[in-house]
Amino acid sequence: MRPIPRDPAPESSASLLREGYGFIRNRCQQLQAPLFQTRLLMQDTICLSGEEAARLFYDDRRFQRAGAAPRMLRKTLLGEGGVQTLDGPEHHHRKQLFMSLLGESGVAELVALARREWSSAVGRWIGDGQVQLHHEVQAILTRAVCAWAGVPLPEDEVETRRDQLATLIDGAGGIGARHWRARWARKAAEGWGIELIERVRAGTLPVAEGRALAAVAQYRNLDGSLLEPRVAAVELLNLLRPTVAVSRFVIYAALELRAHPEWHERLREDDQALESFAQEVRRLYAFFPFMAARVREDFEWQGYHFPKGTRVLLDLFGTNREPTRWPAPDIFDPQRFERWNGSAFNFITQGGGEPHRGHRCPGEPLAIALLVDALRVLTREIRYRVPEQDLGVDMARMPAQPESGLLIEAVERLTAR
Repeated sequence: MRPIPRDPAPESSASLLREGYGFIRNRCQQLQAPLFQTRLLMQDTICLSGEEAARLFYDDRRFQRAGAAPRMLRKTLLGEGGVQTLDGPEHHHRKQLFMSLLGESGVAELVALARREWSSAVGRWIGDGQVQLHHEVQAILTRAVCAWAGVPLPEDEVETRRDQLATLIDGAGGIGARHWRARWARKAAEGWGIELIERVRAGTLPVAEGRALAAVAQYRNLDGSLLEPRVAAVELLNLLRPTVAVSRFVIYAALELRAHPEWHERLREDDQALESFAQEVRRLYAFFPFMAARVREDFEWQGYHFPKGTRVLLDLFGTNREPTRWPAPDIFDPQRFERWNGSAFNFITQGGGEPHRGHRCPGEPLAIALLVDALRVLTREIRYRVPEQDLGVDMARMPAQPESGLLIEAVERLTAR
């Protein structure tokens, strides 16, 4: 048995906040190992990085999700009792709810609704001076996903619901005021969701069969019981919130278009290039730097001992940039996806492994489709200018984002080719 390399710091939480996305990658490089142990939030933690580490992490015989996510994430991003925190048959059963809603037809319908909202938004932007693209895309996706889910969204509530959903994402890795704003948003959004669920169950809010709101309200656990209303609200938000989160990919895509203007013309002509560009954006810009699990029972891997109950973090950021799998990994190069091997463990922005039974995000095909369609709008349907602004991205901030939210101006429609 060989000892797991150790971060020499007695407690590394401050270093994590200072380094952000690169925390695990930096130490794996320094220690020349795919793993190390440290203390984070006063708990012994093993950190893993790389494709082989991802294969291990997504082996549900070795790891469980119950009790793994830090409390600060459960109180903001995830909520309590949602599918991400389940294991075994209960997880598999709950996961089928999401898989059934996010199949090919569900994705196509939601993309079509988003396209309609894009068209309306562009009409408002023309002649409207500067537009903060991040907020606008969040509103586009909030409107679209609520219509898709069967969630009523009066016009005077759009801004409130957009801000709540966006704040759940933005505050997840924050401390201080940003964290507390996310907790308040979680409480308000769950209250909204509980009211919707209870009205559907009482028959006072008609929702078409098959809509996500109806499916969540009517979903039954393995024992035949309905979800407790608060947990049902958490799962409804687990459909709405990740859709709005795609706005971050859209903003990063617009930043890369600005940095690589030669891609504009290619994306106008080549549908396959749209997907390659979208995938490269997703590879470089994972929402969060890592995922958490706990060791089920003692086991050994590559000569290292993993004790039962130990929290383990998998490095999403570093695995997506593993040099042996991704040559020149920090360079933006969409053409690398023309030769990618399709591994389920070396490109893990939204998790690794097989989505039907494991913990890979069921909304990944939707995220790709929404981003591809946004790229169509940005390259084929509109022209715009990017004025001077702070476009810096602080990779210590989790989740990272351009400081300005990406201001654009002088928006005009392009003539269709």
